Amino acid sequence: MLTSHRHALILDRLRRDGQIVATALAGELGLSEDTIRRDLRELAGNGKLQRVHGGALPVAPPLPDLRARTQIAKATKQALALRAVERIAAGQFVFLDGGTTNEALARALPRDLRITVATHSPTIAAALAGHDADVIMIGGRLYKHSMVATGSAALAAIETMRFDLFFLGATAIHPTHGATTGDFEEAAIKRAIALQSAETFILAAGDKLGTVSPHRILPIADLTGLVVPMDIEDTTLSPYREAGLEILHP
Repeated sequence: MLTSHRHALILDRLRRDGQIVATALAGELGLSEDTIRRDLRELAGNGKLQRVHGGALPVAPPLPDLRARTQIAKATKQALALRAVERIAAGQFVFLDGGTTNEALARALPRDLRITVATHSPTIAAALAGHDADVIMIGGRLYKHSMVATGSAALAAIETMRFDLFFLGATAIHPTHGATTGDFEEAAIKRAIALQSAETFILAAGDKLGTVSPHRILPIADLTGLVVPMDIEDTTLSPYREAGLEILHP
């Protein structure tokens, strides 16, 4: 079988099954495991999949820059944001991660809701300028792709606080491999915030579920729940429910 044919078959199988087990696929095709592993390395190098121990998983979709992301799935983000607002009560201390969905959440907050919001995103802070919420802006080295502060200064500030709710942004969510993202330092910041939070939710469109990115934030068991669109199939959501997560729909 030609290399191009094997690659096409692997990607088709990955879309169908949600994973590749190298030993099983090698046996099915009558090929050596080394051949399959080499194919997986090449496909991973081209950004087509994410290699894991023993095989591969779907890779999270590539993210355009922040400005472009604000124009993607705006209605879905607004619907998820409105549902997430229902979890927030007056007097709470809430951390809003960066990202366009959490920016929609910030804009969806009632202007007279008296809460304290911490964020390391200047974009989120600016969205709350006209609200009654107290806003604590975490500083540090600006990671421009996501417009969030990272580094030791941000970590030091976060470790002095305790949050009632954390709305985490992640590029990928997988029932086995947890919540992941594309940047090492950003993952460390997100993990630190979650450790200081009583509850952690992710607002996620369906294309993030069942995928992985290179840097792990948290295992699924450390999340409280997901806020996801209504049109996601129950078979996709059942592993998250079985892990004990709340599943909220608009």
